[in-house]
Amino acid sequence: MIAIHRRTKIREMLFQERSVKVAELVKEFGVSEETIRRDLNQLEQEGIIQKNYGGAILLEELQSGAQAIPPVEQRRFQYYEEKDAIGKLAASLVEGRQIVILDSGSTTWCIARHLRSVQDLMVVTNGLDVAEESSQNEDASVFVIGGKLIKKSRSLVGPQAELELQKYNADFSFLGASGISMRKGFTSSDLYEAEVKRAMIAAGQKIVIVADHTKFERGGLISFASFQDVDILVTSDLVEPSMLDEIRNSGVQVMVCQVKREMQGLE
Repeated sequence: MIAIHRRTKIREMLFQERSVKVAELVKEFGVSEETIRRDLNQLEQEGIIQKNYGGAILLEELQSGAQAIPPVEQRRFQYYEEKDAIGKLAASLVEGRQIVILDSGSTTWCIARHLRSVQDLMVVTNGLDVAEESSQNEDASVFVIGGKLIKKSRSLVGPQAELELQKYNADFSFLGASGISMRKGFTSSDLYEAEVKRAMIAAGQKIVIVADHTKFERGGLISFASFQDVDILVTSDLVEPSMLDEIRNSGVQVMVCQVKREMQGLE
């Protein structure tokens, strides 16, 4: 496992367990103590951990939800349990030998995590993090579309990306959304990302939106899809049932995963 993959796993462990031990990481990854200490030094430089004797702990301000880590990492681990459950349910739609398009984003990254065991999969994405995670499936072919890099989201956008997407006829296109409302449909906070999302919709046979509960009744800069453009919405039971009923009435299939509220700190 290369360093960037290993450090991603260590971040996951930190946000779930709040602390790590050097000895446990050495055993987990089968590398030297010196290698793990270099990993922890890097995470300390990123402002994620505080090292202590024998390991490290997640910084207190991150444990309490402060906005102190890079945006892409912040979104990935905010409401992580919910996003991971949504990603797992969305990934269950996919079978071997299929082609899937994965939008960039924290919830689509979770989908990629749960596609690791799918055989002969072809993944097309504009997200660098999603591509990295998809590469963990040794049986998958991963294609990264080109374009201008948006550093905050680590996504590739622009005319080049849109043109490349025209080459594909995917079984599924999985997209995230900044906001969902009955008036505006599915929205994005970035004009260029919205254009790429539209190209992904055009390239997919089944269009699936994945969204955690915070995205509902939230406005966005620009709409990229109406309810008529989308086949399936995957979300959690943290969303108000009346809102989901409205979306079902618009013709969208709604898939709901079960998430304990206490896991989100909402009670």
